Amino acid sequence: MTDIQNRAAVRVRIHGRVQGVWYRAWTEEEAARLGLHGWVRNRKDGTVEALFVGPEADVNTMLVKCHDGPPAAEVEKVETFPAEGIVPRRFEVKPTV
Repeated sequence: MTDIQNRAAVRVRIHGRVQGVWYRAWTEEEAARLGLHGWVRNRKDGTVEALFVGPEADVNTMLVKCHDGPPAAEVEKVETFPAEGIVPRRFEVKPTV
């Protein structure tokens, strides 16, 4: 049984030099390592958007990691938004929007 009281769902928008630097693949790997569900995708405005769902402590760890990203990234800002009511079953890379 999963303890839903200690779960979090957060959508993030990452700004800076985050496209063309392996950010999506890095995010997918890190999220999988933490056992998170959700998705990541590029946006046409040059940002990366992601949804992280899982144990609150692991979601918070991922949010901290997003401020650095992969080695070639230059993150300027990470915006977070609540994402209640969303229950993805895995983590995936989605197409650009």
